[in-house]
Parts: sequence; structure tokens; C-alpha cells
Amino acid sequence: MEKQQKSERKSTLKNDLEIEQSQSMISLENQLLIAMPSLGDPYFNKTVTYICEHNEEGAMGLIINLPVNITLTDLLKQIEPDENDRSDEVSKSSELTKSDDMNDITLVTDITNSLEQLVLSGGPIAQQRGFVLHSSQPGWGSSLVLSKELMITTSKDILMALGTQKAPEQFIVTLGYAGWGPGQLEQELQANSWLTTPADSEILFKTPIEQRWKKATEKLGIDVAHLSTDIGHA
Repeated sequence: MEKQQKSERKSTLKNDLEIEQSQSMISLENQLLIAMPSLGDPYFNKTVTYICEHNEEGAMGLIINLPVNITLTDLLKQIEPDENDRSDEVSKSSELTKSDDMNDITLVTDITNSLEQLVLSGGPIAQQRGFVLHSSQPGWGSSLVLSKELMITTSKDILMALGTQKAPEQFIVTLGYAGWGPGQLEQELQANSWLTTPADSEILFKTPIEQRWKKATEKLGIDVAHLSTDIGHA
């Protein structure tokens, strides 16, 4: 009888602890996840991941510094049957700026040149699926608002708009995403596998791909040369 009572008390304490942990869980949505040397998975070595969703059911994010050997232009050629339509649209937008001032010309040139950026591997899951992380702009077929400044869109309409005046001001495109099961990311954080810092548009859109991991760690005031497996999460 006494053993049964002790077992019941332990079970109650365990349940209470689980409830408390669930209630105290801090969501990492709109944070950057920075891979540490202690992370054993080579796929995520020195990666920076933008966390789109994080709750009791798990987490989902996009790696922002793991390029694949393909540009946006090449990707769009594969998914768009008539490339001439895109060329005509870009040409028209360029012609409209010839009589405008230099600021407008630079703007359209920047949008057009952004098609030469490399597509990123967003993670090991669903690598045939495209995700566009972009500055806030409503009106697309399938989008999720991530913050006041950021959205993620998966519908084809935004891909067809890239390189035109209809495109969001800032964007990156990934194939696939990274995912964690319930409690998995929390365990990896406790194991010192990741550092976290609030998302930064400068890092997401303006920092060269190969410098994003270094810039993200520097944002925390950490010298990458002194990183070790003993550093905990921020």
C-alpha cells in the first residue's frame, strides 16, 4: 500500500512537472538558430536557421546559409513553361524606368539582379518544395505572417513575380525545410547545440550567404575564434 502511494505521488509530481514545463515553454519563432560546434549532425554544420514555427508540437525553420548549385533564374526556368513571358515583363519594367530618375533605375536593377542569387537548401525535409521568405507583402495564394516585417509564402504565384515590380522588396528562396518533433529542439538547446538570437533582416537579406553564420554569432557579441563545445544557448 505504501509503495503504491509513493508511486502515485511520483506520477503526480511528474505530471505536474510536465505541465509546468509546457506552460513555461518559450517560443523561438522569429529567432535565428545558430549551430554550435557541439552539434553532431554534419548537415547543420555552421548553419543559421530562421524559426518559422515553434510550439508544443515541435518546430519548423528554414536554413538561410546553405546554398545549392542553382540560381533563382535557373529554378524559375524549370518551373515556368514560358520564359518569354517573364522576359517581356522584366523588359517592360526596365523600359518604364528609362525616363525616370536614377533611384528608380537602381531599384528595378536590384530587383532584376536578385534573380542571380543562389537558391538555398532550407533543410532535409520536403526538398522538392519551395519556400519564399520575404518582406511583408500580402496578396499571395498561400502565405503565413511571421512578424510585422516577415512572411513565408509557398504558392507558385510569388515565384512567378520574382524579378518583376510585383515582387516583395526583399526575399530568399529555399528548397525544403528543417523540422523538430515535440521537445526535440528544447533538448538540443539544453545540449548546447544551438545559440539563439532575434531575427535580423540585415542578416537575412543583405549579408552574403557565406558570412551569415559569422554575422549572427557576432550579433551575440561572440568571437567565433573562441567558440567551444562548452558554450550554452543564449
